[in-house]
Amino acid sequence: MTELRDIERELGSFRMRLFAAAAFVLFCFGLLAARLVYLQVVKHDELATQAEANRIAVLPIVPNRGLILDRNGVVLADNYSAYTLEITPSKLAASVEETIDALAGVIDIQPRDRKRFKRLAEEGKNFESLPIRSRLNDDEVARFTAQRFRFPGVEIKARLFRNYPLGETASHLIGYIGRINQAEKAAIDETEDAPNYRGTEYIGKLGIEQSYESELHGTTGFEEIETTAGGRAVRRLQSNAAIPGNKLTLAIDIRLQALVEELYGERRGALVAIDPRNGEILAFVSKPNFDPNLFVDGIDAENWKALNESIDKPLLNRALRGTYPPGSTYKPFMALAALTLGKRTPQQAISDPGYFWFGNHKFRDDKEGGHGAVDMYRSIVQSCDTYYYTLANDLGVDAMHDFMKPLGLGQLTGIDIHGEVRGVLPSTAWKKAAYRKKEQQKWYAGETISLGIGQGYNTFTMLQLADATAAVATGGQRYVPRLAREIEDFETRAQRRVSGRALEPLPWKPEHVAFIHQAMHGVTQEGTSARVFAGAPYKTGGKTGTAQVIAIGKDEKYDAKAIDERHRDHALYTAFAPLDEPRIALAMVVENAGFGAAAAAPIARRVFDYLLLGKYPSEEDIAATRRGQSTVPIGAQRDAATVPLPGASATLPPAAAADVVAASASAPALAQARQQP
Repeated sequence: MTELRDIERELGSFRMRLFAAAAFVLFCFGLLAARLVYLQVVKHDELATQAEANRIAVLPIVPNRGLILDRNGVVLADNYSAYTLEITPSKLAASVEETIDALAGVIDIQPRDRKRFKRLAEEGKNFESLPIRSRLNDDEVARFTAQRFRFPGVEIKARLFRNYPLGETASHLIGYIGRINQAEKAAIDETEDAPNYRGTEYIGKLGIEQSYESELHGTTGFEEIETTAGGRAVRRLQSNAAIPGNKLTLAIDIRLQALVEELYGERRGALVAIDPRNGEILAFVSKPNFDPNLFVDGIDAENWKALNESIDKPLLNRALRGTYPPGSTYKPFMALAALTLGKRTPQQAISDPGYFWFGNHKFRDDKEGGHGAVDMYRSIVQSCDTYYYTLANDLGVDAMHDFMKPLGLGQLTGIDIHGEVRGVLPSTAWKKAAYRKKEQQKWYAGETISLGIGQGYNTFTMLQLADATAAVATGGQRYVPRLAREIEDFETRAQRRVSGRALEPLPWKPEHVAFIHQAMHGVTQEGTSARVFAGAPYKTGGKTGTAQVIAIGKDEKYDAKAIDERHRDHALYTAFAPLDEPRIALAMVVENAGFGAAAAAPIARRVFDYLLLGKYPSEEDIAATRRGQSTVPIGAQRDAATVPLPGASATLPPAAAADVVAASASAPALAQARQQP
């Protein structure tokens, strides 16, 4: 049977399918063309940038950190280069533990290195390069290089390390640098300076290193490297060199600083010496101290435990954060307040029976039987407590507060390092704010009495006491205290002074100030520190002080031998010299050392002999001063310029010693360094 086919209908259907296929093909080509236009025209700039970024790696160049020098050009902080062995966890072929175990067969890796690496890995990110060993010597570098193929993800890098050549000397004021932690990184990322810290792993953590971080850090550079698809460097395209940090010169005389630290020995305490003419700090001592080199590359657990758990608190900056009752060093300020406020005249006297009754409480004088008739001059020279019990009662707590506050007592001085504490200058308003319970907020009249002799709620830092003493020395002119003296720009070599900012002078009468000077000079001639300053070829004013640590019962007598050493009285001394044109004012405390005349004043004498005469005590006299036995020089004094500075404790490895960044070559020779205010 013959099949009839509809040729026309089949041809029409075929044409429809052919047309649909052609339309689909054209549509696909249209999509490709549109995509090509989008990528080549619309997204051209963006994609070209990405392609260039894939071809070019921009690497940061970390700048050298600026040097820190003392006022005579002695280098206190510099840099040196050394090799470090570093691991990038994300690039390892084996586990971190297995890799470190294998590395230990090639290079010595101690348990402390493993602990530090573990801590850094917890703080950092998986793709960051972290050091497992620092300061490799040449033999270690050679051994690892020979077996480099075994350790993918492990490499040797050359890095700059901070160095503190004098070790523990002045550690609290210089501070140290350490690795940037997560909190610090987050804080940096929120600032405009974040790009300048690309590639930087270290930052100032304490002292001058921290407070002048922006000056010392420098400006980060960069270099553009052409790389292959696998990340291998092909060639350097261009670079912008890093600019090292600025050079910072301190007002500190490091020889004086080292001398005072040596005189303290193993004793605890603080001393601050200020030039009253401009507020420059010449010595800023806190004992005991620590070696800042321990912190540069991450302190190990053993050393950290020893420092952190020590009963002597070597990490506490006592000059900045230690607060102490001023004791009898408060009396010249009280006398000046009485003169200024018209509560006493120099000739007005009291009869001192050896005690002062207030209500039913007996406030005792330190001299049994009393001092007899006491005017203002004798009250300072002989340090009569009864005189100041009565004066405090007459002045009242708020009048004392209002006079002492402009002196800077119980106030922040604005010194150029972080962490200063305020202390306590009591008043009725202060007590209301300090206590929660209503009965504790009330000021009782009996609490005022002990304030007159620098006890009670009074607690100040040695920085505040030195600043106040400097104000008395100048007749009321105050300056903002400064550790830094000038900053030298690395590029231009221009020097910028950062010290000497004057504050509003205090409205004291010259005759009142002259009387206080005369009385404080009397302390060194016929008073409590007369033996210490016997034979001094210069005139000085001073005041000894003894501050209670624990209260003694009403009927008890203080016996240092019967009390635990850490509960004994503190020894204090404040002074300035020369008397007519003061160039130095100081305040100091020797903790739990007893009488200021025996333990503190001899150190002040050595400070003045050094600054005013250029003399350094003999070894015999230094040893006697440490024992609290020295009064006047007992050995041949030495020329200060001939005494070597203390050396560092294990700082530079031999291989790195030649790589010290020696920007201090133009500094004066150490043997010729002398104090020239």
